[in-house]
Amino acid sequence: MLYGIAAATAALLLAALLAALLRVPALRAGIVDRRLHRRLPLLGGLAVVLVTCLVAGVGQWTGVAPLGEGVCELVVAAASVAALGLVADVWRLRPRVLVAGTAVAALCVVPYGETGVLGGMLAVGWIVAASLAFKGLDHADGLAGTVGVVTAFGAGACAAAEIMDGLAVLLSVFAAALTGFLMHNWHPARIGLGNCGSLFTGFLLSSSLVFTRAGYDLASSAAVMFCLGAVALADALLVVLARGLARRPLLRRGPDHLAHRLRRLGLTPPGSVVLLGAGSFSAVLVGVLVHTGWTGEGAVLWVAGGALLVVVVLLGIPVQSSQQTVSTQVSSQLRVRNG
Repeated sequence: MLYGIAAATAALLLAALLAALLRVPALRAGIVDRRLHRRLPLLGGLAVVLVTCLVAGVGQWTGVAPLGEGVCELVVAAASVAALGLVADVWRLRPRVLVAGTAVAALCVVPYGETGVLGGMLAVGWIVAASLAFKGLDHADGLAGTVGVVTAFGAGACAAAEIMDGLAVLLSVFAAALTGFLMHNWHPARIGLGNCGSLFTGFLLSSSLVFTRAGYDLASSAAVMFCLGAVALADALLVVLARGLARRPLLRRGPDHLAHRLRRLGLTPPGSVVLLGAGSFSAVLVGVLVHTGWTGEGAVLWVAGGALLVVVVLLGIPVQSSQQTVSTQVSSQLRVRNG
């Protein structure tokens, strides 16, 4: 208990400090994206990854907070995905490379002995989809970090309910590191997660849920996982539908995400993030209650219905044309280098 509090505090402070220190090197190296006519350095995710792995590694090495069977491999796999994302931040990588790399990492961490082959393959698909969905959330200042923190606390509560103390401590450390990063990522952001941090976030959270729900039936596990990833999945569904109906390439970025459309309704950038964070909290709470048995699986239908309603309503909100995309909070794949 005391170690968990100390570890979370250390992670928060270290992540805040490291994110501030990495801002200037990222700008000088040209590892940046454009958001609202400003250059946004992208090494904030690296700070979150390094601090999470460092603090968790110290607990494992000292024996004060051992991570438990399979969790060390999970951290290594998540760090590998983060490294791939860092390469994508520095040099442009094709999306299929990110998908393939994430899938290989997921194949290495799924506990097939408890999930079975079919369940294991479904788990791999879930991890890849959730990782990419969280990557898509990194389109507005503070959004991916806020949803990530809320989800990490929910996943940690599920792990604690299963007496997976090491995994619960890992998730609390990760939530604290994300909170430290958010000190610099709130609007107007001074540093961003980038592919490194967003893929790490999605992979770590989705893999942790797979570990926590291993041994449960597929239907209830799918219900809990959907609740904890509801906002990211709704955002991904909205983008897929919008670009499909407009006959635009799916991988061509544009101002058509959840936060963009909420801003078109008149919300401020921080206001849209707070609203989506509240929605994430509500969905995560339902997922935790279902996992712990405090409510029935039917409660998930309310979350699914609410998410679908939001997608349908926001789908009718007009967005700016592709020619105006440069002025929105969209993380393009173009790198702006000094000189």
